Amino acid sequence: MRTPASTYRLQIRKSFTLFDAAEKVPYLKSLGVDWVYLSPILTAEQGSDHGYDVTDPSAVDPERGGPEGLLALSKAAREHGMGVLVDIVPNHVGVATPVQNPWWWSLLKEGRGSRYAEAFDVDWDLGGGKVRLPMLGSDADLDKLEVKDGELRCYDHRFPLAEGTYSDGDSPQEVHSRQHYQLMDWRRADAELNYRRFFAVTTLAGIRVETPAVFEEAHAEVGRWFTEGLVDGLRVDHPDGLADPAGYLRWLKDLTGGAYVLVEKILEPGEVLPGDFACEGTTGYDALADVDRVFVDPAGEQPLDALDAALRGAPEAADYAEMIRGTKRMIADGILRSEVLRLARLVPESNGLAVEEAADALAEVIASFPVYRSYLPTGAEVLKEACESAAEHRPDLAVAVGTLLPLLLDPANPIAVRFQQTSGMVMAKGVEDTAFYRYTRLGTLTEVGAEPTEFAVSPEEFHHRMRRRQDELPLSMTTMSTHDTKRSEDARARISVIAELPGEWAATLDTLRKLAPIPDGPYENLLWQAIVGAWPASRERLQGYAEKAAREAGNSTKWTDPDEDFESRVKAAVDAVFDDAGVARVVEDFVARIDAFAASNSLSAKLVQLTMPGVPDVYQGSEFWERSLTDPDNRRPVDFALREAELAKIDAGTLPEAGTEASKLLATTRALRLKRDRPELFEGYVPVTASGAAAGHVLAFSRGAAAGTPGAVTLATRLPAGLAADGGWRDTAVELPAAMRDELTGAEFGAGTVLVADVLGTYPVALLVPVDGGNA
Repeated sequence: MRTPASTYRLQIRKSFTLFDAAEKVPYLKSLGVDWVYLSPILTAEQGSDHGYDVTDPSAVDPERGGPEGLLALSKAAREHGMGVLVDIVPNHVGVATPVQNPWWWSLLKEGRGSRYAEAFDVDWDLGGGKVRLPMLGSDADLDKLEVKDGELRCYDHRFPLAEGTYSDGDSPQEVHSRQHYQLMDWRRADAELNYRRFFAVTTLAGIRVETPAVFEEAHAEVGRWFTEGLVDGLRVDHPDGLADPAGYLRWLKDLTGGAYVLVEKILEPGEVLPGDFACEGTTGYDALADVDRVFVDPAGEQPLDALDAALRGAPEAADYAEMIRGTKRMIADGILRSEVLRLARLVPESNGLAVEEAADALAEVIASFPVYRSYLPTGAEVLKEACESAAEHRPDLAVAVGTLLPLLLDPANPIAVRFQQTSGMVMAKGVEDTAFYRYTRLGTLTEVGAEPTEFAVSPEEFHHRMRRRQDELPLSMTTMSTHDTKRSEDARARISVIAELPGEWAATLDTLRKLAPIPDGPYENLLWQAIVGAWPASRERLQGYAEKAAREAGNSTKWTDPDEDFESRVKAAVDAVFDDAGVARVVEDFVARIDAFAASNSLSAKLVQLTMPGVPDVYQGSEFWERSLTDPDNRRPVDFALREAELAKIDAGTLPEAGTEASKLLATTRALRLKRDRPELFEGYVPVTASGAAAGHVLAFSRGAAAGTPGAVTLATRLPAGLAADGGWRDTAVELPAAMRDELTGAEFGAGTVLVADVLGTYPVALLVPVDGGNA
């Protein structure tokens, strides 16, 4: 199996095709990248900017360059000795425009008689033999139906007609009543939908890849990539949505000839990948959380908790555990009610539970679930604990929960299979997409894959986790930014400084709240942290984030029921950053106050991520500052020409100034090249201990073997604001195992005790390699 030393994620779309990606391969090679990592490239909804709404799995998307584009990209990669990793989407397909998806069109036209009926997860009995399509603005839109060109039309929507269901003189409403689908008000989807979807997105319909014929047809094109040598590895999107993730991964390994495979899997604290997963690891959210937290000051927790309590008008900060129980229950009773009801209908009548009682108990168990899902029999104990917690929280449901438990523990029972698919949906919507916008004490902590109650991680704990990663998942991906992150890496690096200066932040926030008030204290904290993290940013970007964040939180406004008065206040606050000199000055002054510390955090986190155990990914453009907010902001175009020009300057011998984004490029390219070209320097993990007055501000480790073989040594600065306030490095020192050279500056140091101030005299980080084979 070929494995990557590193990857570089490219967002492939109409405006940046596979041909464009092929042209960037020489730059990526020069940067030090080992494999090119592509977002989904199968045919997707026309105009899709992300590609996760695949409409035809049988071909590479023509808008993204088609098969010729993939061939060009693969050829370019091969010519430069690089591999190719591709993101695939097995859980669902895009159905927003039915005529674009031949499988879905066939299902709607032929119903249960379609050859694709087994591909979709439809509860036919609930719909009376029809697929329920929540695509109408209201049921009154049924009056707008028309038959045209052999199709049923409603405004711009097009639907097929079953054979023999239309004659001249029939009204469109009569024709509609004869179809294998039922058009209905979109608001009815929450409780009445009868097909499985991706989370609460009705335009993404789940498919049943656990069925061999469906797997084969959905993956025929993917298989071709490997038989023709075009692709070397796969990133699997959302395996938690599958009925049998472990079985799917085994099939995928067979299909690819044992290729490198990663899963987009969020691991909660203490959770590990199931042992029967045929993959090399995750896409790195767990690594992201560890790196972030080792650069957060634990001393900031109490004052930021106090600020949170004051903003809520409460005696204490928000109780996160109770918050997510409530948000998950809200999701289970709200936008995913149809999924819970479908589970309840699977409870045999002989168990004596009415559908409503079963649904209540199931929702409570899901709300109590501490991880995204179980993988029976793995996770059976977690399921039992969730049932105990649900019964304790709702004693009136104890009998119902006890009745359900043996059903949910049986891997062969349909309700157990579907429960595993459903719990992750509720977790994602209730936690990532709701609670993460409500729990606002420090934005760094509410990132995809993170546990927000874990405020900070000590260097000792970080080293412990890295040794475990080296032992258990050495080929798992590490990342700092993705297309899914709520805030990209350098926005979080800025926000993390707030934990070092909580009093200054509280004063700054208080001023901003007076100058541009919004009637929701916790949301104000979230918004102003995001603005500081992303600054400078355009009005359009910040307005887009502000609206999305407010609606996702759902406290003061909602997607389905926007509060116009509240949203006008939000819009006015964001406008004030651009139109009110006083507000702008407050934001700019605080950013200026923390920017050097933020840059230190950025370089430190990046170098640690690139050199720690695992396969580092660089998200497109993040070799420069990456201060994007949540999608679609993090999918903006990248200026590669500027990056190429700066890299050329570095390679010509010009060292960038500390604190500039070119200094991040320097750290990125030196680390990537070293990891690719000198893999023997990255075979182990050994903490490097610092001594002296500022030892707590050092994070250092050697990637040499535990037996003492010198490897690459990473030195990074922790808590830079505190370091500056305490008088700098002074007598702080580290022990080097051999004579070493800094890959960033070229400076050399002898073996033994070395002052950190000497090593980190130019940049807040250093990447040291043995000189002359590592001999002292």
